Amino acid sequence: MQPDRRHLEEIPRDECLRLIATVPVGRIIYTRQALPAVELVNFAMHDGDIVFRTSSSGKLAAAIRGAIVAFEVDQLDRAARTGWSVTTIGPSCEVSDPDDDERLRGIGLTSWAPGGREHFVRISPGIVNGWMLRSGS
Repeated sequence: MQPDRRHLEEIPRDECLRLIATVPVGRIIYTRQALPAVELVNFAMHDGDIVFRTSSSGKLAAAIRGAIVAFEVDQLDRAARTGWSVTTIGPSCEVSDPDDDERLRGIGLTSWAPGGREHFVRISPGIVNGWMLRSGS
């Protein structure tokens, strides 16, 4: 029997932010009606913030308006049993500045979900934690 040579490493903040930008979908974790809620969103990094689109009249936009939220992304290799996970916690805000809205429209972020998603939301990563499970040699 071979020993398990995998090891868990903490990922530095700058590397966490770089890794976030390498995947297209993440999970926003927030409170809805005093209960935890999680939703998948496709997103982009812009000026150090996580940006995604939603409906301005939807439940998600209403629930996170001005709230502190968590955002999690990961990438796993099931065969090798390795991967990484990054979680950020920070304030969310709706993009209301017309110039900022226009800049964000220029980055090409479109929602994968059906229906109108004309509203941009920014999450500013305050607390950032990441872990990488590597195989050793």
